[in-house]
Amino acid sequence: MKKIFLLSVAITALLSSCKKDKDLDKAGIFKGPEVQVHGGKSWTWIQLTKAGVPEKLGVTITDAALNTLPVGGHDDGHDHDHGNMDNNWKLKFHPKASVTPFIYTGMDWNPSGHEPDQVYTTPHFDFHFYMSTPEEIAAIPPYQVDSSKFLQWPAADYLPAFYINPGGGVPQMGCHWVDVTSGEFNGQPFTQTFIYGTYANKVNFYEPMITLDFMKAQSNFERTIPQPAKVKQSGWYPTKMKLLKHDGVTEIILDAFVFRTQS
Repeated sequence: MKKIFLLSVAITALLSSCKKDKDLDKAGIFKGPEVQVHGGKSWTWIQLTKAGVPEKLGVTITDAALNTLPVGGHDDGHDHDHGNMDNNWKLKFHPKASVTPFIYTGMDWNPSGHEPDQVYTTPHFDFHFYMSTPEEIAAIPPYQVDSSKFLQWPAADYLPAFYINPGGGVPQMGCHWVDVTSGEFNGQPFTQTFIYGTYANKVNFYEPMITLDFMKAQSNFERTIPQPAKVKQSGWYPTKMKLLKHDGVTEIILDAFVFRTQS
């Protein structure tokens, strides 16, 4: 009887240990591959709980990268410059990031900003957290060539209130929806904003857009992300965006994830 009891205790301990090991496999920070960004580096990462729930999804950029970015130059600031691969990077996520709707990040540096004139014509980053594959994004044509899927907008409930599409669309991205309550449309200089993207009747990216000056000046910034009433895909969605500077890096973070059910 004593042997049976000891065997039972051993099995229970073993199962408990296996469960803890599995929990540890789910928990922690999981880093994506590094890419060269001028004189520095950048990478993505995701932070998960023991239950595998996403807490944070981020992009890290080293100070060496920020301090070696080209500013101004031939770019006239009136278009997204896809042709200059020195200023556009595809940042892959660790496979564990698949618990979120986001597939990869397109990080675009705009040395002179881009349209609209006198609004976003300031050196800044576009951080596109895409919900479509790189192949799907690459296949989006110029608006002038085929506007049909650009004009397939999701119903209003799938975009936050006060967001409008100023018209047109960008190849290899989609339509950009801007928040009319954001500072840059209300007499304040552009520092940071949050954009939604759509194409072919769905939201296909979330986009924090942040100036270089703001990134260098801020060490701990947080804002809410405007939320739509509905989502088309069930999953974990961020409700806050943070900028955090520490130990020679700057982090752009999608934070405070909540689970939403498609409707």
